[in-house]
Amino acid sequence: MGIFSSIKNAIWGDDEEKQEAAPAPAAPAAKPERAAISEVDVVARVSSIPGAEKLNWRTSIVDLMKLLRLDPSYENRKELAHEMGNTDYSGTAEDNIALHRSVMKALADAGGIVPPELKD
Repeated sequence: MGIFSSIKNAIWGDDEEKQEAAPAPAAPAAKPERAAISEVDVVARVSSIPGAEKLNWRTSIVDLMKLLRLDPSYENRKELAHEMGNTDYSGTAEDNIALHRSVMKALADAGGIVPPELKD
């Protein structure tokens, strides 16, 4: 499992597990289109984690990873940057800001509700 998957799973958490474990409903006469996994309000979820108010997780990839109990080491951030398509990650403040935004965009692409100011 990649680091982005660990971030996503830490935020989505129980909802995905409940959906996977839920028994399949009886087949209806006409099969409707299946909806995507329900959207998750990323800010609400992360804000509700104990200690969120003490960290700058809205702009800091290091603080976001700490809050989600993931190792924020340079090596892990570099691996995450590679997953996000940045092969030139060097760990500068600018790189970390760009990495945080890339993660937020990817969370939004995965069905998360993320405010524009965290993605742009």
